Amino acid sequence: MCLAIPVRIMEKKDDETAIVELSGVRHQVSLALVDDAAVGDYVIVHVGYALSKLDPAEAEATLATMRAAGLAENAAAVH
Repeated sequence: MCLAIPVRIMEKKDDETAIVELSGVRHQVSLALVDDAAVGDYVIVHVGYALSKLDPAEAEATLATMRAAGLAENAAAVH
């Protein structure tokens, strides 16, 4: 199963990449598909690419649902 997961941008490396975090795990992802992402924004990531920005309230609600289902910890290993 492939998931697109909400993660928060912790650091921008350059115009094309960023460090994101989910459940304490950090990964480098491409921002090539998202023009205006900034540190602190939530983005949806699938296979190492940020696909779009996400409203913070929606991101938190999705992450809470994933944690309740026991998926957030497993999703942190997926990038």
